[in-house]
Amino acid sequence: MNLATVTVTYNPDLTILNTQLRQLPTDALRVVVDNASAPDLREPLRALCEAHGAVFIANADNLGLAAGFNIGARRALDLAPDLAYLLLLDQDTEPGPDGVQSLIKAYETLLDQGYPPGCAGPRLVDAHTGLQHGFHCMTRWRWQRCFPPATQTEPVRLANLNGSGSLIPAPIYRELGGLDDALFIDHVDTEWSFRVLAAGHALYGIPQVGFLHRMGEASVRFWLFGWRVWPSRSPRRHYFLFRNAVILMRRDYVSSVWKAWAVIKLLVTFTVHALSDPRRKAQIQAMLRGLRDGLAAKAER
Repeated sequence: MNLATVTVTYNPDLTILNTQLRQLPTDALRVVVDNASAPDLREPLRALCEAHGAVFIANADNLGLAAGFNIGARRALDLAPDLAYLLLLDQDTEPGPDGVQSLIKAYETLLDQGYPPGCAGPRLVDAHTGLQHGFHCMTRWRWQRCFPPATQTEPVRLANLNGSGSLIPAPIYRELGGLDDALFIDHVDTEWSFRVLAAGHALYGIPQVGFLHRMGEASVRFWLFGWRVWPSRSPRRHYFLFRNAVILMRRDYVSSVWKAWAVIKLLVTFTVHALSDPRRKAQIQAMLRGLRDGLAAKAER
């Protein structure tokens, strides 16, 4: 056994989660950490995990995505100290029948070819629209999403790795001490990616491996020099998105290019929801509260 998968759940769709667990390698150590889902879901969720032979951890409170991943990863490393890899998954990601094995094989091929070690992730395909979420790439002055074809075998060097589907070598996880629990959710993967890069490691996108993924409560298509995906988020999610973006802007290992891009994205997000969201009042209040709390929060890691 050289792989542990860690899935964090909160009121999951059990049909989607069943598909995910069924598609994971049977020889992997599978860990599911539940963040205090609704009472009527807890026993069916436990039974589902037991049916798939997964280790099930039930948190009494919702500790957030980052803490859930860390709890699961540490349990996995306690159970199997010689693990080579950790694979982090959201509850609504489907890797496909051979997706995980293909991701590991592609990463190990990179190492054999002399690429420096680091973390890798698949091409994420939006389940609602069928469009790619895209890889996060950066030039000296521009932050952008890259959309390589599924046939591309050359890896994409990334500036930021999408959280779900992240393949993390266990030594790197131990070295960096895991994800930042204080961020709870949103930009957890952003912070982790910048810390990986600051430590001298690399981030890779693997275009030929695709995972089906759902982002936000729903997704819509829009045209901006090509079809794009816009996730629909609740006011609570926008609170964390704005708060955590401000926190990251105050950290010196975070790219200045990302900081400039984040300001623009926050302005666009605020404008779109203030003008067109049926919940505009709640959305505006949540975003402004996130900005305030981000400015008041400690910026250290």
